[in-house]
Amino acid sequence: MGIVEEAHNLRVVGEGKRGVIVLAHGFGTDQSVWKHLVPHLVADYRVVLFDTMGAGPTNPDYFDFARYATLEGYALDLLAILQELGVQSCIYVGHSVSAVIGAIASISRPDLFSKLVLLSASPRYLNDVDYYGGFEQDELDELFEAMRSNYKAWCSGFAPLCVGGDMESVAVQEFSRTLFNIRPDIALSVAQTIFQSDVRSLLPLVSVPCHIVQSTKDLAVPVVVSEYLHKHLGGDSIVEVMPSEGHLPQLSSPDIVIPVLLRHIQHDIAV
Repeated sequence: MGIVEEAHNLRVVGEGKRGVIVLAHGFGTDQSVWKHLVPHLVADYRVVLFDTMGAGPTNPDYFDFARYATLEGYALDLLAILQELGVQSCIYVGHSVSAVIGAIASISRPDLFSKLVLLSASPRYLNDVDYYGGFEQDELDELFEAMRSNYKAWCSGFAPLCVGGDMESVAVQEFSRTLFNIRPDIALSVAQTIFQSDVRSLLPLVSVPCHIVQSTKDLAVPVVVSEYLHKHLGGDSIVEVMPSEGHLPQLSSPDIVIPVLLRHIQHDIAV
């Protein structure tokens, strides 16, 4: 097993007659977050699953704090995974920060991506002049301090807020589990990188067609952000706002979200 394969717990499933699909999870989860989607894909596609560096199942010894201080480090990882597997073109489905990571990777290698499906994506979480990202700096500072002071307690409070449910729900319990599996210092570093990121200036450089999929209510990403992406991305894009709640709708509302994702995977943007 190669170092890329081992580091990211790389898995490839499915027959692949209709091409390659890469599924990339967001912060606090791992590749298991796609468990409701994968069974619908394996008959027709070669499906690539992996854990982003720092996720609970990855070896923390591989986490380079300097490399992953920016999202470009993750984009380089993605390109290395595609190279390792010999992927020449793929449909890329990225959730949350991994949606942005895929967009960054596509700027240098647009040939590797036939389309990007961006679920719960944001180019910037902080509010700015003429931009509503959803957070003020003092709110983020409080979030980071809570993570720093008592990570387990923070997980218990953040999971239901993020998913949009109570602690008894299966989706909240699942997110709590994967969140708590991350080493606390790594979780804090990753959260700081994500929430302080600003890739708005890169959006016009993204030429690959983008399917933007968003929940009506999302603690981390206001609906207006999906329209911002649509307006500023360099290539063709389309937006669909789903009647779902939470930042992890593929876990909390699979009955709503999975058919939507499948439609965007299987159909191109009508020109």
